[in-house]
Parts: sequence; structure tokens; C-alpha cells
Amino acid sequence: MKTRILAVGKAKGAQASLCDEYAKRLMGGFSVRELTTQNQKAENEAIMAAVSPQAFVVILDERGQDLTSRELAQKIAGWQDQGVQELVFVIGGADGLMQDVKERADFSLSLGCKTWPHQLARVMLIEQLYRAQQINKGHPYHRD
Repeated sequence: MKTRILAVGKAKGAQASLCDEYAKRLMGGFSVRELTTQNQKAENEAIMAAVSPQAFVVILDERGQDLTSRELAQKIAGWQDQGVQELVFVIGGADGLMQDVKERADFSLSLGCKTWPHQLARVMLIEQLYRAQQINKGHPYHRD
């Protein structure tokens, strides 16, 4: 299954290094596409244009489901078992996602009840995708 992250903004410095480190560890067709625009409306238009009609879209949203690492791994495995070919995670900018992107989403994921800067959210998501991959492979990276 091809997995992509669409993220508003450009990762810089330590965040970029951490993203690169975890992204290198991910197996298969993983990529990150950074969208740089001037305002929330343009961000959302760029997101909608970058998502193919057949993609399974997961948005990061503070009101989404807060899953444990194992639960996220099970969700991803389940989506793959259901035949999902392209899994796209969307991280909006500082002002969040507009309603059209939220309506396009197939699943809404929260990284917890705290507010995180979208640059840190990207690092956390990539690490969780790597962790989910390792859980699903039975690798001891994850410890409960």
C-alpha cells in the first residue's frame, strides 16, 4: 500500500532531520509532499487537488479518534486488508483544515487532546507510521 503525507508548510531544522530519519526507516512506497501556500483557502485547494479520488484519506484533527499505537497499527493493517491502495494522511496548517477537506476524509485521527504545532505533528505521525509498521511485522521496536 502506498502511503503519503500531505503537509502544509516546510519542515526545517531538527524537525526536518527527524522526519527524514523515520521516513528512511519506512518500507514501501512512502512519501511526504509539502504544500506551501499563502492562506487557509489556498492550502485546502492544494490539498484537494493533491488527493486522488480513490485515495483513502486520514486527516489529523484534534476532534478525531485518539488511538493507541497498537490500535493505529490495526487500523492500517485493516485498511490494507480491505484493499486500500493509497493511504493519504493530511496535516493542515496553523489554521487547520476547511470543511471540504474534512468532508473528503475517510477517517479523522487525533494525536491526543493537546495542541501540537503542525511541524511536530508531522514528526509524530511519521514515527507512529514507522511504529505501526514494526508492530504489524512483529518487530520488538514497540514496547507496551
